Amino acid sequence: MRALIQRVKHASVTVEGNCIGKIEKGLLVLLGVGPQDTEKQADFLAEKCANLRIFVDENDKMNLSLLDIGGEMLVVSQFTLYADCKHGRRPSFIGAAAPAEADRLYEYFQQKVKDAGVQNVQHGEFGADMKVELLNDGPVTIMLDTDEIMPKK
Repeated sequence: MRALIQRVKHASVTVEGNCIGKIEKGLLVLLGVGPQDTEKQADFLAEKCANLRIFVDENDKMNLSLLDIGGEMLVVSQFTLYADCKHGRRPSFIGAAAPAEADRLYEYFQQKVKDAGVQNVQHGEFGADMKVELLNDGPVTIMLDTDEIMPKK
């Protein structure tokens, strides 16, 4: 599972001209699901996103988490995080999970973020043509890939 996390002043997602999700200070999480991902990866990543210390404290140091600041989260499905651009000029997306399983884990991830204590979790519409607007704060943009950061057992 992959998450591209952006610390934002505000963010929103629109489908067919209608704003379906909007947050103020917090995190925009673009979430991609791979074919081998399970609830275990979603659990790990949800906890990591909620507790990652990337907000500044009173000393202007990145030392506070989304939970510490009472921030909000906008989660948008993003299968293109699994783009393979090794050959040719057109990306291949065969590394992304099948839509039904990806949608299930996308929904599961959102619930786990809520369970972790994030009070306002907004989301896009899985599989829709979405327009995402944001004001990146910092800018701070971090890529998390459970294949790289989860403890191996």
